[in-house]
Order: sequence, then C-alpha cells, then structure tokens
Amino acid sequence: MEHPWIQHFLVFLILLNAVILGLETDHDIMDRIGAELVLIDHAILWIFIAEIVILITARGWGYFKDPWCVFDFIVVGIALIPASGSLSVLRALRVLRVLRLINKVESMRKVVGGLLGSLPGLGSVFGLILIIFYVAAVIATNLFHHDFPQWFGDLGSSAFTLFQIMTLEGWSQELARPVMEIFPYAWVFFVLFILIATFIIFNLFIAVIVDSITADKEQDRKDHDQFNAIENELKSVRQELTQLRQLLQHQGGRPPAQP
Repeated sequence: MEHPWIQHFLVFLILLNAVILGLETDHDIMDRIGAELVLIDHAILWIFIAEIVILITARGWGYFKDPWCVFDFIVVGIALIPASGSLSVLRALRVLRVLRLINKVESMRKVVGGLLGSLPGLGSVFGLILIIFYVAAVIATNLFHHDFPQWFGDLGSSAFTLFQIMTLEGWSQELARPVMEIFPYAWVFFVLFILIATFIIFNLFIAVIVDSITADKEQDRKDHDQFNAIENELKSVRQELTQLRQLLQHQGGRPPAQP
C-alpha cells in the first residue's frame, strides 16, 4: 500500500473524486451524466474502503494510533452513513474526502503538522487579541453608543463592529466617516485599533506559525544528519571488519564471518 505507484494512484482518485463532487453541484450536468458520476463516485469510495481495510489488516490496532489514519477513517466513514432525513446534511460532508490529499502529500502534511504544533503559541496570541477586543469594545461603547446604537449600542454590537473594522471591509466609508462627522477625532481610535488588531496581531499569528514550521524542519534536518552519521559509522565499521578479515587471510588465520 505504501508503494509510490499505489500512492500516486490514490492521489489521482482523490483529485478525480473532488472533480466529480464539484460536477454534482451542476444540475445540467447531473441531468445528462448524473448516473455515471454517481457510479464513479461509489466506485472510488469502495476503493478507499478497501485501502483502509487492507491497512487495518496489516497494522492491526496500530492503525488507529496514527492521527492521520484516524482522520482518513472518519472522513471515509461519513460517506457510509445513510444521508437521508435528518442526516441529509452529511451528504454535503462527502467533500471532506478531498482533505485526504493532505495525508498523501508529505509537504502538505508537514505544513499542517507545523500549524498544529503552533496551537499553544496561537492560544496566547488569541488571548491577547481577546483582551484588545474587550478593551476597544468597552471604549467604543462608552464613546459612540448614544449616536450610533446600531453599531455600538452594547458590548456585543461593538465587538462585532470592531471585527468588521479589523477585516478592513468597508470600515472607512461605512463606519469611520459617519462617526467622524459627529466625533472628528474618532479617526485616532479607529487607526490605533487597526494598527494593533489588524497589522500587529496578524503578523504575530504568522510569526508563531512560521516559527513552528521552521522548528519542525530543523528537527527533520537533525534527524536526517543523525541518520547519515549512523550510516557513515556503520560503513566505517564494515570497512574495518573487511580489512581485518583480509589481514587474517593474509596471515593464514581463520577469517571471521562476513558481516
């Protein structure tokens, strides 16, 4: 199952399955070749099931110790649940099978691993942005709630409005300028909030993720160097044993067994 040709074939099936799931959203295409697409989709699904069954047979319970294997098991298993009635929403989750491509492509797997490894650091950044949002929401509510209750009427409304400002979506024309017509110096608040929440915090997120990915790559490099060192040492030992064997043969002694 881990042979490169088999893995390439499975990657091709995942991509083909993604295309089919996309085509199934087009009603005109489904009216013409819908039955054929469903048949191919089911065939690909059964190939995925066969892959999982083979791996479980080979690895036993060790299969479920690999988080990526558990992810594949869940994603493929969702497609086996009858998608009717209250479970009809599960039909839309079939597209999650495309995410199996992450497990098949090593570079993607490393990126996701680095992202997951950065979660502790991201938790600290997330806590920091919550504090900034809370402080800014309290200030905005106290300043603007009388004149703009639709945006800053209460703490929740202010937090949602600030989130829109953080995304830079229409913050100037739709929010900042109407507020500045009554509060001319409100631009100071909005500019400071954008600088802190959007640029500084966003760059902190990127820095934590990049640092985690870099640490994983550094660990892989150290493991690779250690493996090369062991391999070179084994070659040196084998060479010394070969020289010793040749020396014993030359002296007429009994050579040791071939290493």
